Amino acid sequence: MHCGYDFTSYLVLDVHEDGKKENVKGLKITVVDSTGNDVININNVYSWNNSNQPLQFSLNYQIDEKGDKITAENLKARWFFPYAKDNYLLSVANTFPADDFRLKIEDPNKKFKTQFVQLYAFNMYVLCASQSEKAVQFGKKQNRPIDIVLEKNK
Repeated sequence: MHCGYDFTSYLVLDVHEDGKKENVKGLKITVVDSTGNDVININNVYSWNNSNQPLQFSLNYQIDEKGDKITAENLKARWFFPYAKDNYLLSVANTFPADDFRLKIEDPNKKFKTQFVQLYAFNMYVLCASQSEKAVQFGKKQNRPIDIVLEKNK
């Protein structure tokens, strides 16, 4: 029996202002290398989505019972990625070398400072039982959003 998330993991971000719980919308969040250059998903080496494009996060969204994205209120709505709510997401391959990369969080409106956040393997959501068994048993808990507190520009 295969898991619906075989070969795939997610990075989930909770990006908010200090003292607030709501995620800040409209941010540009990109995976970058140690020198700050965008990481390109050459031939889907890092993700099964968006081949030959920079690895960029998008907001989780709600879907209807058919799996279509919804924009109006719907009582039967559920989240596209059900293990997160109103968070930023990036689907990556299970072999994604998270420890080699950082996040670059930019606000196009310049309300918040640009930030860099180191990624770690324990940041990835491990969702299939066979993968979970191989996961680190000690240290930080897996399958939790990365908490990022934005700093306002002065």
